[in-house]
Amino acid sequence: MLPALVRKTWADDRRALLGWAVGIAVFTAGYTSFYRDFAGVSQLKQDALPKDMLDFLGVADLTSAAGFLQATVFSLLGPLLVLMCAATLAARTIAGPEEDGGLELLLTVPVTRQAFAAQRLTATAVSVLGVAAVPWLLLLAIVPSSGMDVALSDVSAACFGLAALAWCFTGIAFLAGAASGRRGTVLAVTGALAVATYIANALSGVIDGLAWLRYLSPFHYAFGTDPLHTGWHLPELAVLVVTGALTAAAGVLCFDRRDVGV
Repeated sequence: MLPALVRKTWADDRRALLGWAVGIAVFTAGYTSFYRDFAGVSQLKQDALPKDMLDFLGVADLTSAAGFLQATVFSLLGPLLVLMCAATLAARTIAGPEEDGGLELLLTVPVTRQAFAAQRLTATAVSVLGVAAVPWLLLLAIVPSSGMDVALSDVSAACFGLAALAWCFTGIAFLAGAASGRRGTVLAVTGALAVATYIANALSGVIDGLAWLRYLSPFHYAFGTDPLHTGWHLPELAVLVVTGALTAAAGVLCFDRRDVGV
């Protein structure tokens, strides 16, 4: 039997989860469905876009199926949608109930505050990872059926990078909520870090002397190794997993020691 707080969290978030899952599914299927039409003019598209723009977006090329997937699903919009999902769901774990005045009722559950935070986090993490897995499940079917010449193991590596990125920012968002008790703070901190680190990673590829910036960006560890062409890179993925775990653990400890508003 799952803990009551896990089941309660899933029940409260079920509509949001369904909406995010459907939205990301439509995005993934919609963009990849254009591949057959795009393949015929891919070289023209490649030539029409400045190389610096492609480098900024982290797109190696547009003439291959892997490059097409990178440009459409894994470059900007795909990660943005998944990170928005992670931030909004993480904001509902502690900060949302605390602002709404419902945290007092939730804290009547006979568990320690650390267990309370851990169970709420667990439910949210599973939800976020489930939503992040939607592109993977769809691409496993779409890639072979659409004639994309991309190994499914490489697709899985890219999708795992997306999930690891989502987990990393889930931990960050949870820590922000556990420390502040404010949804606005969660969204502001997570959004600012996502934008700043994305730009840092992008600039590291187009400006000489700034290559070191990429190592400060979670986006580099998720997609900087070009998994759609080169496959799995476990050390880079481990950085995201460990970062998410450390920030999540810090959030649990922070909530345990903070005076909460109820």
